[in-house]
Amino acid sequence: MERRQFVAACTAACGLAGLNLPAGAAVARPFPRSTLTDEQDRPLKASSLRAGRNYVFQWPYPATPCFLLDLGRTIEGARNLRTADGRHYDWPGGVGPGKSIVAYSAICSHKLTHPTRDISFIAYRDAPSTHSKRSKVIHCCSEHSQFDPAAGARVLEGPAPQPLACIVLDYAPERDELSAVATLGGAMFDRFFESFGFRLALDHGGERAMKPVGASTRVLAMDNYCRQQVQC
Repeated sequence: MERRQFVAACTAACGLAGLNLPAGAAVARPFPRSTLTDEQDRPLKASSLRAGRNYVFQWPYPATPCFLLDLGRTIEGARNLRTADGRHYDWPGGVGPGKSIVAYSAICSHKLTHPTRDISFIAYRDAPSTHSKRSKVIHCCSEHSQFDPAAGARVLEGPAPQPLACIVLDYAPERDELSAVATLGGAMFDRFFESFGFRLALDHGGERAMKPVGASTRVLAMDNYCRQQVQC
């Protein structure tokens, strides 16, 4: 490992130490801290998020999209989540002023369906839809896997073999700011790059697509992130 990468990894690991992650933290993977910013690249204020709205940011790589959601109520942690290869972990719950904000990888754990600039087949649904009687779920229209964002993205329906990977957020109450610092659970990044690497490189600047995003990453409302959202 290059010295620069080693220092970044050590810095990220130290950042996790103060987050009081629950049991199963061995499934946590630290990355260099990235502050979430608004469309003007100013630190995003957590209290500015609208409850029930889909927001997207790229992390920990420029090519890997994540959901940022304010679920509008205090979200407690979830216990006994399990990756597809059988590793158990607990999820620490929501953050922010009302502990209502959560973040997850937007890469479906079944067939890697994910939002792109052109179209998204996966998103948070605040209300029931044609193909689901459930509300307040992340619904992947590709194979109708559904995940509970209030319970660590636990699988509720469909063929998905594991929860969506959680994005661990650090909240600074004195500034009302959020930073992404780690993933928790079964991240799909290696398989994702193997499956879509050529397209991702074209869309996100070549090798840059597979390197950590850096000190900040921009948050966009889904409406401003992709041109078409498939409803199901």
